[in-house]
Amino acid sequence: QVQLVESGGGLVQAGGSLRLSCAASGRAFSNYVMGWFRQAPGKEREFVARINLSGERTDYADSVKGRFTISKDNAKNVVYLQMNILKSEDTAVYYCAARDSGFTYSDSLRGDYARADKYNYWGQGTQVTVSS
Repeated sequence: QVQLVESGGGLVQAGGSLRLSCAASGRAFSNYVMGWFRQAPGKEREFVARINLSGERTDYADSVKGRFTISKDNAKNVVYLQMNILKSEDTAVYYCAARDSGFTYSDSLRGDYARADKYNYWGQGTQVTVSS
């Protein structure tokens, strides 16, 4: 089992940057696929980004591609989400998620990594508010 704790959220002006962190404790961090999701008021939770077990593959939602970067440090058991050129529509609670097995090639082609129900563990979330 793994416990996830997010940090780094806050209030930022449009065009600004924030870096979210997710600290993991429990099983070896390198055994997990890590993802970031977000949920705005009145909306469903949506996929933002994910990074695979080795850290060599990343995927992003179209809405954040080119602006957000996910990375992880297996030695520190931390996954990051660097968010640049923030927009008001990025305002949401951001959640860190972990999956204790990799996605197969077929899973990835289907985009299963973007489904919240494919992740086993979740953090409590951190609020990001972008003012326009």
